[in-house]
Amino acid sequence: MSNIYIIGAGTIGKALAVILQRHGRDVVLVRASEVVPAARQGIEVVLSDGSLVGQELEVRALRDIARLDGIVVVATKSYGNDAIAAVLKDKVVGSPVVIMQNGLGVEDPFLGVGLSNVYRCVLFATSQYGDDGRVVFKPVTASQVGVIAGRRDMLEEAVAAINTPDFPFAATEDIKTVVWTKTIANCVFNSVCPLLETDNGIFHRSTEALELARRMIAECIAVAELEGVRLSAEEVTGRLLQISKASDGQLISTLQDIRNRKPTEIDTLNFAVARAAASHGLEAPVTLALGELTRLKSMLNS
Repeated sequence: MSNIYIIGAGTIGKALAVILQRHGRDVVLVRASEVVPAARQGIEVVLSDGSLVGQELEVRALRDIARLDGIVVVATKSYGNDAIAAVLKDKVVGSPVVIMQNGLGVEDPFLGVGLSNVYRCVLFATSQYGDDGRVVFKPVTASQVGVIAGRRDMLEEAVAAINTPDFPFAATEDIKTVVWTKTIANCVFNSVCPLLETDNGIFHRSTEALELARRMIAECIAVAELEGVRLSAEEVTGRLLQISKASDGQLISTLQDIRNRKPTEIDTLNFAVARAAASHGLEAPVTLALGELTRLKSMLNS
């Protein structure tokens, strides 16, 4: 597992690739949906301490790689998972696939094509393009990785390979709880921030925004409990505030996508929670309404 293939050349994928190569890892940045010639590309990342890191990365198209014989990190948007999973089915043989995405059920397409070692990574970091085109990256805390299907020892190896001081990762035994906790926070950030056209820091700056977040958190926690995950509203709110403070001034990915006229991941966030609620005869009206408004804003803007 000496090679690390990072599928997705967005801000998170680029930041991870640059940081890993800086720390001596063998990295290939893979474009999932584009036909690009194999080349080397210079990418610069601004770290949380303000330092600038630049690396020349190998960039290839997924369709041109016959076999992914190493750790595969999927750092694309979740709406493309069906297509990516269909391609990986014939290119990954036993290697770990680490899905670095937000939301519920994002791993299902990869399990559906029969991949045997699938792991979920819950990101606790933000990344966006600065005005100069550089990637501005800020970790909040260690991003958590857990087993969805496959071997525990392979999880430990994969985490060790991608973990660095600049972009930390840690293995967890209870990834389902971590997924739900982060999904709830993302439901809040990825709907409220785009609708208010504001940055992630709004929740620690505004009592009104925080009160709206608390209403969504309460709805989502009720759904999570029916899904077998018991969460504390106080702990989830504390996590949301931690992220809000640590990423003050950063724009959530959905707002970036809307401004760039790209699809959003709201379907695996607010709508996924609403679907889970409906499956138990429950409603999540605030979470659903804000998701619908976010989707409508995205559609109108595109």
